[in-house]
Amino acid sequence: MQANRSEAGSVSAALGARVREEIARAGGWIAFDRYMHLALYEPGLGYYARAHAPFGLMPGSGSDFVTAPELSPLFGRTLAAQVRQGLQAAGAGEVWEFGGGSGALAEQLLETLGEAVQRYTIVEVSATLAARQRERLARFGSRVAWAQELPGRIDGVVVGNEVLDAMPARLLAYDGARWHERGVAVHEGQLVLADCPTDARPPVAGPFVPGTVTEIHPQAQAFVATLAERLGRGLVLLIDYGFPQDEYYHPQRTGGTLMCHRAHRADPDPLADPGEKDLSVHVDFTAVALAALEAGLEVLGYTSQARFLLNCGIAPLLEAATLPERASAQKLLTEHEMGELFKVIALGRGLPAGFLPVGFGAGDRTHRL
Repeated sequence: MQANRSEAGSVSAALGARVREEIARAGGWIAFDRYMHLALYEPGLGYYARAHAPFGLMPGSGSDFVTAPELSPLFGRTLAAQVRQGLQAAGAGEVWEFGGGSGALAEQLLETLGEAVQRYTIVEVSATLAARQRERLARFGSRVAWAQELPGRIDGVVVGNEVLDAMPARLLAYDGARWHERGVAVHEGQLVLADCPTDARPPVAGPFVPGTVTEIHPQAQAFVATLAERLGRGLVLLIDYGFPQDEYYHPQRTGGTLMCHRAHRADPDPLADPGEKDLSVHVDFTAVALAALEAGLEVLGYTSQARFLLNCGIAPLLEAATLPERASAQKLLTEHEMGELFKVIALGRGLPAGFLPVGFGAGDRTHRL
């Protein structure tokens, strides 16, 4: 364990030096989204770019957090009902997954859908995670492929589970009179948060309390626009924690949503130990929906993860599961766990008129966006 701490400390020191170099080249300050990109994705040093396993059930595994597919295989088996319907509606046999994590979701979908999936392509920025995915999914042979960029056209189903929250976001701070952009500078050799005046604003007028810190998400919106450019005929399913704009920018949410995770514990300090912990922000699902509409996609549904999974048929799977399996799967549904905080949004193009995704047949909240 001591060797692991030493290795992590070495990574953090090297990444900290890399950040200081970037700040010096930029004239003494970089925007937070640039820092977040370095902390997560800098080759060989960033959290998702080095050789470690962030996904797991318990801290003893060396993991930092758990995602739904690792928590319960019923997640992917239930999601498969929506994926199957989307493939049938698109008349296609290909699934694209962004950020394949441990490969658990791909494994669950491939096992459940069988030959309905002719090809499963994972877009993965982490070479370490891609290697683990290849090992886990080897038994599916050439049906599984990896890519680092999108093709000219996608026909099929696109899945992104906890992808948007890891996209670098810009931080804004309000002093009661004007907005500033929060970034990172160096003071007495230490990385510190520092604000610069900006013309950027949250997408709502407020009111905002002096001292409010919040985020805007141009990279997530750009990602959705890029998907729209490539989607020919198909369904996009994005699953993540977040809110519609009226909740995201509520006057009482004065501290923003930026959070770090390490060893299954959360902390609010993004500058401490860069590269050793995850950084994430909640998703503004209204911004996602507007980016999709502006790029020519339809918004086909938006609801809580619990409602989505119930609509897709998780209840019979729970009835057939063992008691320990039910206990794990219930965390996908309960309000104080993942059931309410996590949302699902469906976007589409070229699908039959009147197509209603099964996951949104009851409890759809599109009107809340």
